[in-house]
Amino acid sequence: MFIKSGEEIKKIYTRARKGGYAFVASNVAEPNTMIGLVQGSQKSGSDLVLQLSRSACEFAGDGDAVAGLRAMGKYIEEIANQYNIGVFVNMDHLKDPEFIEEAMETGIPSSVMVDASEESFEDNVKRSKKVKEMAKSKDVLVEAELGRIKGVEEGISSEKGYYTDPEEAVEFTRRTDCDLLAISIGTKHGVSKGKDLDLRLDIAKNVSRKLNRAGQEVPLVVHGSSGLTYGQMKKLGKKGVCKFNKDTRYQYEYAKTAAEFYREYEDSIIPPEDVEKGQPFGEGIWSPDKDFFDPRVVSRKVRERISEVIEELNEVTGSQGRSLYI
Repeated sequence: MFIKSGEEIKKIYTRARKGGYAFVASNVAEPNTMIGLVQGSQKSGSDLVLQLSRSACEFAGDGDAVAGLRAMGKYIEEIANQYNIGVFVNMDHLKDPEFIEEAMETGIPSSVMVDASEESFEDNVKRSKKVKEMAKSKDVLVEAELGRIKGVEEGISSEKGYYTDPEEAVEFTRRTDCDLLAISIGTKHGVSKGKDLDLRLDIAKNVSRKLNRAGQEVPLVVHGSSGLTYGQMKKLGKKGVCKFNKDTRYQYEYAKTAAEFYREYEDSIIPPEDVEKGQPFGEGIWSPDKDFFDPRVVSRKVRERISEVIEELNEVTGSQGRSLYI
């Protein structure tokens, strides 16, 4: 079922934090990945957090981010309501206060992530606090970020990253009253391998411990987690991390599945060299096979693979079988 409520999504994070497990927040930009994620999460009995970035909304809306959000939101709602699990939408890496307000006004997201991590500490506090104040009357949770992650996100490249300071994290959450805190522990946006990351698991542990001592039970978030090994994800889930953001993994699985399919059936789709270009449906000796070039055929393969991936991830993070709504 599609749930548009900050209070409800707060319940799943609170329970995860107490239980020492986490959710995979999965970015989507089109229907096939989304449907595969819903199907796989239903199979594993896990509630699901779907994420929409501004660029994903612009893609879905043919350049109009608000139109795209409404279109994807309605699509998600219609599909999610066919299943028992709770399905939530989080707006990911938003920077523009005007668009953040417009997104909240649609009533679609249960949470929004305000990204002012590139700003100074004081400016980050100011902007994050402003978004929190905007969200108070909207039943929307606010995720803020402290620390910078290497890589490219939403078209913005960061060559340098820095780790989150645990003491600053306590002050930041106290002053902003954010509901979730994304921390920097050495992960990267984009393609990376866990063994190549200078990962600081101790930072997650120290941030969580200091927040607890300060009476601020704020769930932690790790962005750029596609490069983490399953073992690293399990360890972080025990250190207060309740949300792992993944996007690149699904993009790769989508492309790999489609590439393997079309490579296997290439002769049924690509005409031989002696066939006149632009005339695949003529009265020649060769014609393509619609059983393989119909886009619904490869789309089903993509959905199946994405479903398998989220089932694996839900098992790794511990959210498997923990839905609050089944």
